Amino acid sequence: MERGVPEHVIFPDYAGFRTLDSVVRAKAIFGQTHLTTISQKFHNERAIYLAGRNGIEAVGYNAWGVETKAGFKTRIRELFAHVKVFIDLLFQKKPKFLGESIHIPE
Repeated sequence: MERGVPEHVIFPDYAGFRTLDSVVRAKAIFGQTHLTTISQKFHNERAIYLAGRNGIEAVGYNAWGVETKAGFKTRIRELFAHVKVFIDLLFQKKPKFLGESIHIPE
């Protein structure tokens, strides 16, 4: 909002606890079939892959990466997150919460 995005077009996803939840909820709750994700490259790759697997067209804009000590921890975490994506798909993991639909006007 500080950069001019009107508050009435912002729809927080309070139950998007992880990437899988957010992507599935984008379609199931918010009715979106297209989405844009803005995050670090490693996260965008995972989000776009999950979106495609859930019938959503997605694009990603890469933010700056994480550096130094935090960057190393993030890269290690992301290795496990990539494996977890395929485990979740194999076992057809669903979001923890779905809930009521929220209409987003076009």
